[in-house]
Amino acid sequence: MADGAKLGGGRGDASAWLAVMAGTIGALMATLDISIVNAALPTIQGEVGASGSEGTWIATAYLVAEIVAIPLTGWLERLFGLRLLLVIANIAFVGFSVLGGISTTLPMLIAARVGQGFFGGMLIPTAMTIIATRLPPDKQPIGTAMFGATAVLGPVAGPLLGGWLTETYTWHYAFFINLPIGVLSLALLTIGLPASKKRFDLLRQADWLGIAGLAMGLGGLTVVLEDGQRELWFESPMIRSLAGVSAVGFVLLFLGQLLSEKPVIKLALLLDRSFAAVFAGALAVGAILFGISYLIPQYLSSVAGYNAFQAGQIVLINGVPMLLLMPLLPLLIKTVDVRIAVGAGMLIMGAGCFVDTNLNPDSAGEAFYIGQITRGFGQMLALLFLNQAAVSSVSADDASDASGLFNAARNLGGSFALAMVTIMQEKRTFLHERRLEETLSRTSERVQDYIRAGTAGRSDMADAMTRTLRVLSQQITQQATVMTYNDLFFIFAVLTCVLAPVCLLLRPLDTSKPMAAH
Repeated sequence: MADGAKLGGGRGDASAWLAVMAGTIGALMATLDISIVNAALPTIQGEVGASGSEGTWIATAYLVAEIVAIPLTGWLERLFGLRLLLVIANIAFVGFSVLGGISTTLPMLIAARVGQGFFGGMLIPTAMTIIATRLPPDKQPIGTAMFGATAVLGPVAGPLLGGWLTETYTWHYAFFINLPIGVLSLALLTIGLPASKKRFDLLRQADWLGIAGLAMGLGGLTVVLEDGQRELWFESPMIRSLAGVSAVGFVLLFLGQLLSEKPVIKLALLLDRSFAAVFAGALAVGAILFGISYLIPQYLSSVAGYNAFQAGQIVLINGVPMLLLMPLLPLLIKTVDVRIAVGAGMLIMGAGCFVDTNLNPDSAGEAFYIGQITRGFGQMLALLFLNQAAVSSVSADDASDASGLFNAARNLGGSFALAMVTIMQEKRTFLHERRLEETLSRTSERVQDYIRAGTAGRSDMADAMTRTLRVLSQQITQQATVMTYNDLFFIFAVLTCVLAPVCLLLRPLDTSKPMAAH
């Protein structure tokens, strides 16, 4: 339990709500920055002199650092105390954001993104700690609903905000925007959160094997998943090396579980039926949330010709259900069985993905309206109740570890989804192109009619035929690309529906008890 605070012991007074607002703003800031630079990447790459493959590290660096920091946050919270940790994290996050905004070289920008990701990773799980320790049980569902909104809105609003700032001002403001937000969060935090006990004695008994293992294992795995396809997987010396680093890291992490009296994170929680179900659900929701937020802008850019801001508007529709139903979320948490909510949420997400399996080359942004709104409802139900179940399925003493594993699972799900998308895009596009070409032999009547129509009345027959065949090849590629996107949405639909029955393993929430910390 964070800082030994009494769970649900807060009075829910004005200072408590200021602290909750501070935590929620900090979490929103951290989740926004996962994807806020994605829309501006081409512009940033040009200004800092980075190639396309080098530029991807601007996004990857944040994810790697964040996924390492999230499971470490529980231990750091016990070490520094909640208030001091959040003050450090807020100041450092803002500082690295400013560094990113003034960066003129790629290494400088990557260093800024690593710092943002590491300290931003601390802002996400600690938001729930504030809710658990500063609000009374009957007010905690309201705080949880506020926090749940950040988890959904942050990743989907990032591309829109980043695209708007880049087009209206410059890409630098995608970093500078964190300065006023961070100052506001820090001010609210200072007023609303009391000083907490520090435990620097924990340094002597720290699970250093586990800490090193977490950094190496999760960090290496995230890079492998993010960059594996681009680097041709194990044909790349870098991927082979990082895979080895990741494997060694996980070995160290498991050794820490066996040898340390107090492991840095308690992996034994995954042996609990209910928490294992939460972990699997978080992987699935993370895969949908991050995978679809990546797929739709890609489709709209490559097929429909949308710019980053236009694509970001379509992605943001996913967050509309959360905004509309936020006032009802506390009531839902109190009255709806967690198994029904999570199961229904995952099935609704699957249905939302299935809706988008009938795209054609003429499909544009409006084709995604129904799917995005449907997925938004599903994500809201599944993510909000899974977050509650993550801390309710374990004891109070294990809540910090549970929150770290839950949030790490969500991010890992996103990394697995992006790796799957990049692999399938290449393989399925190639397959569809070959299948389409098999139906269009040069001697077929349809192809001959197409060539005659393209060369009719042209004196330069050779050039006309070359151009006609080139256009035909482009149409084949476009058709194959659209078919591939349909395949990917279908895969996401099946994946979510297959994992939906894990909800049956969850234990009902005891709403009469306060939430555990985190």
